[in-house]
Amino acid sequence: MIRPLLVLIATLVPLAAQAGDAAAGKKRATACQTCHGMDGLSKLPEAPNLAGQVEPYLVKALTEYRDGKRQNEIMNVVAKELSDADIANLAAYYSGIQIDVLPPG
Repeated sequence: MIRPLLVLIATLVPLAAQAGDAAAGKKRATACQTCHGMDGLSKLPEAPNLAGQVEPYLVKALTEYRDGKRQNEIMNVVAKELSDADIANLAAYYSGIQIDVLPPG
């Protein structure tokens, strides 16, 4: 019983270490607004919406773009300059934007 609990705790610790500062992320997001919008809602059809996206997913995606493990001509260039703190802050900001999903009327 204790071992599964330790495994769970070990997997959660890295997520807690990634927790960023949403206010700092909002300031850094000005570089993202052309494609993704300051509100996290894409302004271009080929760019995904970021608002309300899960924070660990955003951290993983941005890290992979920065490190070249994930390929996109624009994102690889933009993410190359991001520090771990920048990534955590951007993820905190965009994941914290509340979105409402409504069924078609």
